[in-house]
Amino acid sequence: MSIKNVSCVIIVKNAASTLDTMLASLTSFEDVVLYDNGSTDATLEIAKKYPNVTLFQGEFLGFGPTKNLACSFAKNEWVLSLDADEVVSDEFVNNLANIELNDKNIYTILRENYYKTTQIKHCWGDDVIVRLFNRAKTAFTDEKVHEKVIEEGFNIVLIKGSVKHFPYATITDFIIKLDRYSSAFAIDNVGKKSSSPSKAFFNGLFSFFKTYILKKGFLDGYSGLVIAFSHMATNFYKYIKLYELNQEKK
Repeated sequence: MSIKNVSCVIIVKNAASTLDTMLASLTSFEDVVLYDNGSTDATLEIAKKYPNVTLFQGEFLGFGPTKNLACSFAKNEWVLSLDADEVVSDEFVNNLANIELNDKNIYTILRENYYKTTQIKHCWGDDVIVRLFNRAKTAFTDEKVHEKVIEEGFNIVLIKGSVKHFPYATITDFIIKLDRYSSAFAIDNVGKKSSSPSKAFFNGLFSFFKTYILKKGFLDGYSGLVIAFSHMATNFYKYIKLYELNQEKK
């Protein structure tokens, strides 16, 4: 089975721990675009093992702009946007191969979230996200963080199957990503949103309470504690960095 009318597009930096498994799940696709943002691990060597992968390299402009740039390198108008820590199921690939794509639709996929090899059912749970669209008809928003496909005017259709998401393999991964995401948020919102040390503190505190108590993250055990604390730290640093940038702007 070969999928010729859909290009997979992935932006990546230092994803050697997940990339091999991820690309192995995409061998049915004839066009896989990998846009690298300066990897220093084995990412590039892994990518070169797969003949259906075309490698591009460039700077990171924020998630929305970078994903749109990466999509411009696709050979097909239909794009399946994936992250380098996601693995698509055979069921999804088979269903995609047999569906008649419609320009009036954008398509979602069920994503199962994991910490290491443990599925997280409370802190994150499963989510349904738009990942397949016609790049001539729509695109990602320009947000540097929390970007999404523009949905207005489209029917949203679920393609059965799933993608397994492995965003964190170590505690260090949490620290790296919280620093990256909080900086992107602050840069994106400087001069647009207000912040203060107290706002940063209480936002972080509520984030822990929401994740660990309201979402019952404690039922995820050790993983739930790590994730809830990470959410707290991310939200604290988002707003404290924004506060500092706003102060410097004055």
